Amino acid sequence: MNDRAKVSATTSTIEDWTDALARATGSPGGGAASGVMLAMAYALTSMVAGYTEVDGPLEQELDALKDRATAGRRAALHLADEDAAASKSFGSAFRLEPGEERENAIREASVNAAETSADLGRTGADAVGDLEWLAQHGNPALVADVAVACGALRAAVAGARTNMSFDLGSLTAGGESLDAVRKQHPALWETAQQLDELLGRIDRLTADIEGKAVPAELQG
Repeated sequence: MNDRAKVSATTSTIEDWTDALARATGSPGGGAASGVMLAMAYALTSMVAGYTEVDGPLEQELDALKDRATAGRRAALHLADEDAAASKSFGSAFRLEPGEERENAIREASVNAAETSADLGRTGADAVGDLEWLAQHGNPALVADVAVACGALRAAVAGARTNMSFDLGSLTAGGESLDAVRKQHPALWETAQQLDELLGRIDRLTADIEGKAVPAELQG
């Protein structure tokens, strides 16, 4: 692949995209990788849903779940590309000469990157309930795939949460305290706390699935 070729999570091959991820450019980087992992979680949700057969009111719930999974996968890939763009801006800001222009650029890039991570985390939050539903009503032969989806989802949400923390912390580069950052960006701060809670919910679901599906002698 040409070093200057622009890759996209929505149009590039997996080979080209991961080749770009492997390069020391930061665009795409960890945040974009979190978006791709979220897309994987949604794709697995769609797959398990496609193998699931239910009757009555559950059939409508399943159809709605399939629609959410399709929309979530597409949104996740779009967010992966948005994060790659935000990472590029973030890196450019840090390469500026010291001074007010650099500080303002870092501040703007940090907020934009944090908002992109917040969007990614919130998009991941929508998947948990559907995986919980599939763990209860989905095709039992594919319960391992639900567990893998949980793993991909956790990686995506944890990545979004970590990147948000870093981006918000970068706002202190200009001399602001974390308390000041919290007061200036309450929605982002609240989202970070919500993602902490979401990780716990994913962990509980994963443990429940493994407790039911994995023989006791194989559990760690």
